[in-house]
Amino acid sequence: MRGLHPDGQADTSDAGVSYSAAGGIARITLNRPPVNALNLDMIRAIIAALRRAAADDEARTAVLASAIPQRFCAGLDLALLLDKSGGQVRELLQALYLDLHDAQYSLGKPSIAAVGGAARGGGMTLAISCDVIVAGEGATFGYPEINIGVLPAIHFAHLPRIAGRHRAFELLFSGRTFGAQEARDLGLVSKIVADAQLAASVHALAAEFAAKSPAATRLGRAAFMRQNDYRRSIADAVEDFCKSVATDAAQEGIRAFLEKRAPKW
Repeated sequence: MRGLHPDGQADTSDAGVSYSAAGGIARITLNRPPVNALNLDMIRAIIAALRRAAADDEARTAVLASAIPQRFCAGLDLALLLDKSGGQVRELLQALYLDLHDAQYSLGKPSIAAVGGAARGGGMTLAISCDVIVAGEGATFGYPEINIGVLPAIHFAHLPRIAGRHRAFELLFSGRTFGAQEARDLGLVSKIVADAQLAASVHALAAEFAAKSPAATRLGRAAFMRQNDYRRSIADAVEDFCKSVATDAAQEGIRAFLEKRAPKW
């Protein structure tokens, strides 16, 4: 059973997520070795940490980062999708897509994803939920879901708006990996820094945000989020993902990935 912090918020460290705050900056750190693969407890812990940051008057900016070198987040723990119906997967996707979006939407302060190393699938979902993405020069990105017969559904709503329809299609339907420079060229990444300087650079940016008027930032961010709201598309993405997971092709793709073999489509 999870304990409580002195402020009454749930302790999420046992789910691979820790929260700390100092100097106006809340830091949410992922630490579920070896690759921060997401399960339902971890997703809920990230959401709880975002809500804690929202309620923390001393925190004026939130940073999402990883404690694991060369790994931001590998995405969903695929074992959780094996032999599951669309309905059974829906709770997981409800949390990762809708609940995460809602927690970020109501955060009331800027959020920064510090991406060092690999971000894939659900890790991309975590990163794009933030207002700003700062990447280490060695960071890599990708939407590999199609390789196992699953849809990167939320990114159908997100990526075409940023990269354009044709570039988005190529990335989403090839499943290829791409680097930090291409991610910046696409408009996904705000800034690239040396890997060794990622933490310091993100801290400096967070401190810059934190120095602004909390009231102006809160009101301005709320207006910004309203202009860029795509929640209805996210709700549709939950259904699309769940339908794809339930297919025989997806189950074969997931099983093949876990067994480290080529899928037999």
